[in-house]
Amino acid sequence: MESLDKSIGMYLNYINRKILRFLSLNLKKYNITTEQWSTLLNLLEKDGVNQKELAKKVDKDQATLVRILDILEKKKLVVRKKSSKDRRSFLIYVTPEGKNLEKEVYPFIESLFKTIINGISKDQINLFIDTLNKFEKNIYAEEQKINQNND
Repeated sequence: MESLDKSIGMYLNYINRKILRFLSLNLKKYNITTEQWSTLLNLLEKDGVNQKELAKKVDKDQATLVRILDILEKKKLVVRKKSSKDRRSFLIYVTPEGKNLEKEVYPFIESLFKTIINGISKDQINLFIDTLNKFEKNIYAEEQKINQNND
């Protein structure tokens, strides 16, 4: 029997790294990394969130997210403002420059993904996404069990 780790886990990891390298190579001309783009994209979907909420949404620890936000702020793509509700907390907003970058990069990224999925039917894509969602749900359920046992 073939190892599930090798046939699923390692292959997903391998393809993920290839996609990230492909995107990184193509994003260089916009002077933004895939992690920065992912963070900016999440902010564009819900502007004015706090760092803790954003860290959870982009699946980054606080320290990593702070470094990403520092870079995005230096590039004038985002700005941090003190929360009026909690003075210890900052809310992150996309700047007009960040919104302009999104107008350039988003269509470009969409065209890259059209290249990546070339020759794959919509049904296959939907099945793939459904399968990934089930992976995520199963992992989440197992993480909850581990967290309950550690409490």
